[in-house]
Amino acid sequence: MITRTFATTFFYLASLSILFAQNKPKYIFYMIGDGMGLNQVNSTEVYLADLENRIGVKPLIFSQFPIATFASTYSLSNGITDSAAGGTALAVGSKTKNGVIGMDSSQTKPLKSIAYAAKEKGLKVGITTSVSIDHATPASFYAHQTNRNKYYEIATDITKSNFDFFAGSGFLKHNTNAAQESVTSIFNLFEKSGYTLAFGKADYDRLKRKASKMILMNNKDTDPESLKFAIDQKDGDLNLKEITEVAIESLTKNNDKGFFLMVEGGKIDWSSHSNDAATTLHEVVDFNNSVQVAYDFYLKYPEETLIIITADHETGGMTLGTGSSNLNFKALANQKVSQGELSKIISKLRINQPNATWEQIKTVLADHLGLWTQVKVNANQEKVIFEAYENSFIKHVHATEKSLYANDDKLASVAVKTLNEVANISWGSGNHSAGYVPIYAIGAGSELFTHKMENIDIPKKIAQAADLSL
Repeated sequence: MITRTFATTFFYLASLSILFAQNKPKYIFYMIGDGMGLNQVNSTEVYLADLENRIGVKPLIFSQFPIATFASTYSLSNGITDSAAGGTALAVGSKTKNGVIGMDSSQTKPLKSIAYAAKEKGLKVGITTSVSIDHATPASFYAHQTNRNKYYEIATDITKSNFDFFAGSGFLKHNTNAAQESVTSIFNLFEKSGYTLAFGKADYDRLKRKASKMILMNNKDTDPESLKFAIDQKDGDLNLKEITEVAIESLTKNNDKGFFLMVEGGKIDWSSHSNDAATTLHEVVDFNNSVQVAYDFYLKYPEETLIIITADHETGGMTLGTGSSNLNFKALANQKVSQGELSKIISKLRINQPNATWEQIKTVLADHLGLWTQVKVNANQEKVIFEAYENSFIKHVHATEKSLYANDDKLASVAVKTLNEVANISWGSGNHSAGYVPIYAIGAGSELFTHKMENIDIPKKIAQAADLSL
């Protein structure tokens, strides 16, 4: 959250940012909120203010940076980009068609990313995310593949990159290639290329002193697809803030030349695909917590550090307001788990109590969403929820609500939608939109980010600021 230190020192540091505008950054943070459009940021700030019982906004750390502008995100093939083309634009400074990773639209020419440019300059390089390391956005910085779904092939490009630090939940295809053939385990290839593999924070702490290059993944026996949503995380779960902290620790070890670090908050996109507003706001706060780590580093080296915050695209067409002049975002604080986790709870109940009563279901939804007990549910909303209950527990028709990264129980989806309605948040779709995405900047070179931009301009300006050859 926002600290007093930030509030009391910001004016001074903003002045420093201008004073050191001509400096070349030695430390570069490139932080991407996947799916984080302007309204994901705005709604989070409105929510934080609403928790304080006031109308307005409570600014996030990054929205107070002295430079704030926005960018368009269309790809070469579509008015609405996917994460592959969006990530590639942010990484290489060229547009490509949807689905392509780090290559031109003909899918024949590999394109150099800003991360490779930093490595050529002698900087250490880190690529980190809250989802799988072979996912589209992180892959765009180190891989060159014709299709984002070639997960094994994408992972093999790590061995060719020679980057210094990778972190995320894991890898989706560790021993099966795109042709569905059994192949050498990607973990064996990593180790042969000199990478130390760490599973969880404790394992990292045990291995970090001896490691020259590291790949940090989630604890063993956890889902390699992604870290848990922030709203679902418990003590001991790996999170993006920890990843950012250990990335800085790893990249600064025995290094006086500087570093380039990409940090992706990947699950803002996932919860927005599900139109799960409360979970989305928690993801933005989680991303903000990782930005706080970068900002704390900046406080130590303001004349040598550049932080850029942006997004690859907006997801869901999120809208603040459904017709009324009032917002009731505080209602979202009653949601205790993500829609996906609620779906698991209901599915488990269906197995253990296939004929659960309506009162039992209302208790579950009250416990996890606050419906009826803390949040007023009108007759029409209750009718819709009851119909979903009736189909599931009386007629035993198991309906689901499918989004890009989830296939949730229909009852869970309807209940979360009801909470969104109470809060007066609406969504345009369950997919990406062409909405503008924000850009925030602070530090050496930040003065270059002062106008409405194309997404491909961002890595070019980073390269210009740091004198990198992109």
